[in-house]
Amino acid sequence: MIVLGIETSCDETAAAIVDGGMRVLSSVVRDQIAQHRPYGGVVPEVASRNHVVAIPEVIEEAVKQAGLEWGDIGAVAATYGPGLASSLLVGLSAGKALAMSLGVPFIGIDHIEAHIYSVFLNMDADTRAGICPFVALAVSGGHTCLVRVEQLGHYRLLGQTV
Repeated sequence: MIVLGIETSCDETAAAIVDGGMRVLSSVVRDQIAQHRPYGGVVPEVASRNHVVAIPEVIEEAVKQAGLEWGDIGAVAATYGPGLASSLLVGLSAGKALAMSLGVPFIGIDHIEAHIYSVFLNMDADTRAGICPFVALAVSGGHTCLVRVEQLGHYRLLGQTV
C-alpha cells in the first residue's frame, strides 16, 4: 500500500510517500529556521502559521516527486504527538481532510515511535529480520526515550524524560 505521511510536530513541514511500509518514494521538508531566528527559538504560533502556508505545497510536491496520482494513495498518515499542539493540529487536519476527500484510511502516528521505526525504511526483509531485537534511543526536542524493540510493532519502553 502506498501511504502519504505528514509531519508537523514542531517547526518543519514534511510529507513523504512510502510504498509497502518500507520503501521511500519521496520526501519533502520545509524548515522555518529563518522565521524563528529573530526569537532565538521556536515560537509555537509562528510555527503553526507557517505550516498552514507550507503544507499544501509540501504535500503536492511529495506526490509529484513520487511520480504518483492522487488515486494511487492508499492511506494518509500524520503525526498526532508528541509535539507543539498548534503545529500538530495543522498536520492532523490536513491529513484527515485529505484522507476523507480521497476515500482512504487515516492513520495517526506517534512521533517518537516513527523515529524508532525509521531505521527500517529502505531495508529489505532479510536485513530487517536480522536486526531485532535492538535497543533504540530516540531524542527529539524535549522528548527522549529508550526502547527495546523485539520486532516491528512489539516494543517495550525502558525509560523516558517526558
